[in-house]
Amino acid sequence: MAKWAWTERKFSFDYPAAKWPDLLERVRGTPARIEERVRGLSKDVLTRRRDGKGWSIQENIGHLLDLEDIHLRRIEEILQGKAVLVAADMSNRKTHEAHHNDLDIRALCAELRSERAKLVVQFDGLGESDWARESLHPRLNQPMRIVDIAYFTAEHDDYHLGRIGELIRHFT
Repeated sequence: MAKWAWTERKFSFDYPAAKWPDLLERVRGTPARIEERVRGLSKDVLTRRRDGKGWSIQENIGHLLDLEDIHLRRIEEILQGKAVLVAADMSNRKTHEAHHNDLDIRALCAELRSERAKLVVQFDGLGESDWARESLHPRLNQPMRIVDIAYFTAEHDDYHLGRIGELIRHFT
């Protein structure tokens, strides 16, 4: 499984805000990438945890779904001029309590696609200067611009796609 934990990662937001179109395409494409990866997998493969630890494929997908609201909220907080962004629940209680393995994979993917579309609409509605607006990220203890939310989201998506890939390789 992952050798480099998400919470150990550091981020350097040192690129120009003009990078936003590239990042938005990564964010926009996550549901399709997930759907492609899980197509044809059995319920057993989709819901199995490796050595009874970590999350299953469906739980990884569900976790991304569970976090969609924090991305939207953080964008709104920056646009409202809040000094510090809302903190994420690092215990991931929502994911642990959601029972994502009980869901049909098509329904789970459809819900992620629907929720992600809301984030993309939010990003699409921004003005050029909005992408550079910022507030303090509480865990990273550094400023985060709206363009950085797109980057952070894309990186987090890729992290969980990596975990999904590991599980697929292990169980198939």
